[in-house]
Amino acid sequence: MEMDTPEVLSASVRTVHTLPQDRPDLVAMRKWVSTLLGDVSEDVRLDVLLVCTELASNAYEHADGPRVLRVERLTDLVRIEVDDGTPAELPHLGASRLGDSRGRGLMLVAQLSRCWGTREMAHGKTVWAEITA
Repeated sequence: MEMDTPEVLSASVRTVHTLPQDRPDLVAMRKWVSTLLGDVSEDVRLDVLLVCTELASNAYEHADGPRVLRVERLTDLVRIEVDDGTPAELPHLGASRLGDSRGRGLMLVAQLSRCWGTREMAHGKTVWAEITA
């Protein structure tokens, strides 16, 4: 899937990207997000990329579409939100319905983020995280 080349996000700007329906193109998504955050430190950018990858991967593995990624740049943080179409299955830290060897991704999100959470909607949910910039 082709994405428009975005401008670097300045403070208090939000951008939205609809993720592909069938299968994730995480490489393209990471390139897009990296371009958005071209002026933040490499450490922050890598944390944001890892959190984006984890939240998007979870949306494909555990939920139905449509899936949307939002990145918002504020003065002191970057907020990442991923929507999906499955409201009933809210994520749980350290637990996976796919077995004991799974379920560690949100623990990583919790470690890298200053806070994270979920918001249930009528036709899905949003999983979000905030990274200190």
